[in-house]
Amino acid sequence: MTMEQSRETIREVVAAQGNLRTDIAHLGDDADLFDAGMSSHASVSVMMGLEDAFDIEFPDEMLKRDVFKSVNAMADAITSLMATVP
Repeated sequence: MTMEQSRETIREVVAAQGNLRTDIAHLGDDADLFDAGMSSHASVSVMMGLEDAFDIEFPDEMLKRDVFKSVNAMADAITSLMATVP
């Protein structure tokens, strides 16, 4: 999967689970999703959606607001996790 495909998948998950006040299509990859209306509760739903979509599991040390703050932050975290998978 390319980085662009990863970002598109992240955007699809956020659109479905993030409960944003603003359409994700109108936000840049660095936009703060919490400022756009995503709650902590919704970020957990996003996390679970990403785990399903990418067949990964976020370790406890990655369960921080900064990891789910933007599309780019999530893409970086997913790339990091996928690099450790054999």
